[in-house]
Amino acid sequence: MTKAVRIAALVALDAVCVNLSFFLAYLLRFEFNMAEPRFAIFFRVYADNFIWLTIIKLAVLFFFGMYGSLWKYASVKELAKVLAASAFATLAALAFMTLIQSDPAMPRSVYVVSFLLDTALFGGARFMYRYARETRRQGVRADIGAVLSEGTAGGLYGADPTRVMLVGAGDAGAAIIREIKFSNSGNKKVVAAIDDDSAKRGQHILGVKIEGGRSDIPSVADRRAVDEIIIAIPSATKREISDIVAVASGTGAKIQILPSMMDLIDGKVSVSALRDLDIEDLLGRDPVELDIGSISGYLKDRVILVTGGGGSIGSELCRQIALYGPRKLIALDIYENTAFELENELRSARPELDFDIVIASVTDKVRMREVFASHRPAVVFHAAAHKHVPLMEFNPEEAIINNVVGAKVVTDLAGEFGAEKFVMISTDKAVNPGNVMGATKRLAEMVVRAAGDIGSKNTAYAAVRFGNVLGSNGSVVPIFRKQIERGGPVTVTDPGITRYFMTIPEAVQLVIQAGAMMAGGEIFILDMGEPVRILNLAENIIRLSGYTPYEDIDIVFTGLRPGEKLHEELSYGGEDLQKTKHEKIFLGTAMEPSLPMAAALRGEDGGLERIVREEVACMTDEQAIAWLKEYLPEYRANN
Repeated sequence: MTKAVRIAALVALDAVCVNLSFFLAYLLRFEFNMAEPRFAIFFRVYADNFIWLTIIKLAVLFFFGMYGSLWKYASVKELAKVLAASAFATLAALAFMTLIQSDPAMPRSVYVVSFLLDTALFGGARFMYRYARETRRQGVRADIGAVLSEGTAGGLYGADPTRVMLVGAGDAGAAIIREIKFSNSGNKKVVAAIDDDSAKRGQHILGVKIEGGRSDIPSVADRRAVDEIIIAIPSATKREISDIVAVASGTGAKIQILPSMMDLIDGKVSVSALRDLDIEDLLGRDPVELDIGSISGYLKDRVILVTGGGGSIGSELCRQIALYGPRKLIALDIYENTAFELENELRSARPELDFDIVIASVTDKVRMREVFASHRPAVVFHAAAHKHVPLMEFNPEEAIINNVVGAKVVTDLAGEFGAEKFVMISTDKAVNPGNVMGATKRLAEMVVRAAGDIGSKNTAYAAVRFGNVLGSNGSVVPIFRKQIERGGPVTVTDPGITRYFMTIPEAVQLVIQAGAMMAGGEIFILDMGEPVRILNLAENIIRLSGYTPYEDIDIVFTGLRPGEKLHEELSYGGEDLQKTKHEKIFLGTAMEPSLPMAAALRGEDGGLERIVREEVACMTDEQAIAWLKEYLPEYRANN
């Protein structure tokens, strides 16, 4: 049946309902005594005007969109629309009859009763459509199942249905149950529901019993032999989702989740909208709230330079900076492949953006001077660095040159060419460093701080320190996933090792926000939440991949790698972290550099850049380590 035919049929049905309600209202008014002389007199008033009354009421129904709703989704919202439409239709009929001043007038009780009957008849017709549609679908599926069951042991789909537990017995949960029951949403059967509202316990939602709260998930899943758990709480926070997943992950059932409320339009919850759980759901970190006004103020219509622009953090910086309308965006990187991919992505996604790729090393001062002279950036985000801890243990000279001299070159040029802001990306490994990478980033923090003290007074310098980011190049998550794809084993260095984690977009959002807040000389420390045990992370990634840890995919312990610490720190012990106006950004206390480092930063003995380029570059690995210890006494080689 086409849409036009359905609408025409419904209009005809409503026309019948309108007149039926008037007729029944008259019968009720005269106590079903049609022989009463007054019945004929007053009914004549209706009979003379029934065409106009019908047209008026149907027009009101059109105005209220009663013929544009999808009545297969009819619910309380649609019932309220029926009620309002019936009320206005009755008032319109009353106004018409008053305007024509018929004598005698229709009894007022007829209007009241016809309004009630209109509501019942209009609503009843629409809900009966939905009931008939669902019953017909259910009957068709049952007929198909009966036919198939003659040749298969599994009934409808030739196999036992997937047994589903629903977490969340609200409107979204009811919609999921309804679709699974009455739609072609796969071979699924909802066998139990869970809700933290104690008042709902023991009740039923569309025939499914609510059997407990989230703490009961394991026992109910075991008792009901649950194969799949659907989290249907679109209003839940990331922390709440994380807590539910932590309980549900031990059941061995596949876990799916309904998107947030922002992703659900017009209340149309669908099984097709479900998505598999992602590792980010396990972090329990709520979305970052940004001060868009302050961010736009320093990025919009400005020239922005991002060093290390092809890396995980640098490329995300470019993506997010592009949202704020910079006059020009330059991504600088020594590695051409990732820079090429970023260029293709941004030119496709943001053709209006003035975007340049520059291939250069931040340690090449001549080349970098050309870049600054050509583009004169107002804001510099310095994300270029060697970051892989074990590799830098065996290449300390390169780590010192790239991470320390690179920071010195870029900070000096930012001041020389009048940049307004300079923000360097640092790391939690710079705190009480136990490896070469962390030690060099700590020295880089000192370079940035000194640039604010003795460099250009027109440039504000700051560093932002945070821990690991999920999914960055070389991080544990993509490594674990590749190992799982190969069939295992997954390698974890130590059963007790922990790390701080946040998502790349969250880290970058906070870096950009810190840039808006900086006055100069700060070391910003991002709130990373609670440290994550890497063993638990590995087990969860295996489960999210559809396997059982230690059964399908084994986990082996390889021992700490060179330079690796068991636990990282975001601040020094006893360091008094100061709050800022953003709840996830704190200020650390700047520590004074060692005497050799302070002298080099002041330019003595040719300055830090000459010392590294001419002396450290010629050192053996052992000599370079000794140099680090001299310039950074807090460095304790963890080999």
